[in-house]
Amino acid sequence: MFSRAAVRSLTASRAFSTSSRRETKVAVLGAGGGIGQPLSLLLKSDPLVSSLSLYDIRGAPGVAADVSHVDTASEVKGYAADQLDAALEGAKVVVIPAGVPRKPGMTRDDLFNTNASIVRDLAAAVGRAAPDACILIISNPVNSTVPIVAETLKKAGVYDPRKVFGVTTLDVVRAAKFVGEITDKNPTDTVITVVGGHSGPTIVPILSQTANAKGVSGEVYSKVVHRIQYGGDEVVKAKDGAGSATLSMAYAGAKFANSVLRGLNGEKGVVTPTFVKSPLFEDKGVEYFSSNVELGPNGVEKIHPIGQLTAEEEKLLEACIPELKKNIEKGKAFVSQA
Repeated sequence: MFSRAAVRSLTASRAFSTSSRRETKVAVLGAGGGIGQPLSLLLKSDPLVSSLSLYDIRGAPGVAADVSHVDTASEVKGYAADQLDAALEGAKVVVIPAGVPRKPGMTRDDLFNTNASIVRDLAAAVGRAAPDACILIISNPVNSTVPIVAETLKKAGVYDPRKVFGVTTLDVVRAAKFVGEITDKNPTDTVITVVGGHSGPTIVPILSQTANAKGVSGEVYSKVVHRIQYGGDEVVKAKDGAGSATLSMAYAGAKFANSVLRGLNGEKGVVTPTFVKSPLFEDKGVEYFSSNVELGPNGVEKIHPIGQLTAEEEKLLEACIPELKKNIEKGKAFVSQA
């Protein structure tokens, strides 16, 4: 359908930036799942990935065999359930989409009891086998799983807050797409900073800081903000019990992984929202917060302030903070009680 040159051009321009090339081993934990499979395919297409290590409790060797036929230079290897430490050896970036998907009627908190233990055990393995890796957490509820990873690594004595990231990129992707639709603009021209957390009312899109979104107001504004906050529900309902947002999440996860890789390679000016340990709202008891973060060779290089907000955005932020605080405390308590 496309020439190889056209595909490579499309990949470079739309999905991945390759301006600073130093190839890196990336591990995907949960590679056999609904997010993990397309995520692995997209990472195989990223020229900054030299080696792709795919792990799951079932199916990862098959996914690896399939993905390995894609004609890019990176090597791919799949690991069975009892080979977790081997899968992590030498990894510079670890992406974790493992866990159960959300089903109709479920909130992200409903996922907690199952996914919390999965993420804790995977974090412990990263602490053993790849303690210097950047960890990109997709597993929901991200507002709680990021603190779980951090507290687990603290117990192991290897926690570096610059290297633990909650992937909130899907909120940014949705915001650009949804606002682009209502303003009749290309999504690349409606990039919206999204701050806070990664569930419902903790998602705070800042439309006022994007030129093409400033004119959105009234009922149109309220509806698009709600759609950004609850876009996941839209997909869960449409899939009618067959899963949650997997393809768009894989796209967002690969996009964020590429940003991290570019930062690790020394590229300057790589800035994107992500949920990290942050000083922005520590005075309110919120230890982790998503805002624009500059990425670099050590992971987090600089956490940007959220900037000036409108009255509507201030209200969204006020609703976010107490909910986010509860989510974070829940994750921390899970590890302390284990």
